[in-house]
Amino acid sequence: MTLPQSLHRAAANLAETTPLLRQPPPLRGATKPQLRRYEVASLLANGNIAETRHIAPALPLFEQAFTAFTRGSLLETDYGPVAIEDIYPGDRILTRDGQYETLIWKGMTTLIPGRKAASGNGQALTSFMADSLGMEKPMSCVVAGPAARLLRTPAHLRHTQRSDRPVLTPVQEFLDGMNIVQTAPPAPVDMYHLCLARHAVIRVGGLEFETYHPGPDALRLVSYPIKTLFLNMFPHVESIADFGPLAFERARAVHA
Repeated sequence: MTLPQSLHRAAANLAETTPLLRQPPPLRGATKPQLRRYEVASLLANGNIAETRHIAPALPLFEQAFTAFTRGSLLETDYGPVAIEDIYPGDRILTRDGQYETLIWKGMTTLIPGRKAASGNGQALTSFMADSLGMEKPMSCVVAGPAARLLRTPAHLRHTQRSDRPVLTPVQEFLDGMNIVQTAPPAPVDMYHLCLARHAVIRVGGLEFETYHPGPDALRLVSYPIKTLFLNMFPHVESIADFGPLAFERARAVHA
């Protein structure tokens, strides 16, 4: 199959012609299928940083690669806490095992949490108040995006565990209506995600979140053009296998 030279036109064509990408009937109307701009900064093999912009359908495959952390989220680097918007590929981030690993990829997009996605699902953020998960967990309020996963097992999912190891759990599973709540501001919010050379757990505001990994089966049921659009956003990989293994098992989401 020959892809149009313009990625914007390719994304629009895919959204119009591929059944799986069309909006569900309640959302379908005179407006065009929802597309979103994604910004990427990547560390190249020669040590340079490449910054690119991509247009793609606002599908979960793409959204989950860009919507884990909000602007202002603090990460531990080898030169102290740094806001995520100020971190760039080549910087070294502290991982759960005490090692500093090089940031390979950083993705950014802007969404309006109060507006539903093209799939019809909400895009609310999850706000963790200070000490909501224990002393200094987090140290101050942390607001995570819909794609974020914590290395922690909530009580209602412990019966599903295969071992005593914690699992990577979607942040929505921790909502308690008091100290951990959803928020959906009507204004645009800058969202980010990060890739290291290997899947890992990093500390953000005192909480342990995973870095980005699409999952081993992410591209199993997608078309070749969508797969091409997706992999084009990650210059450091040629296939899903190049993301490596998951550092921890992932929990299955219960809340819709």
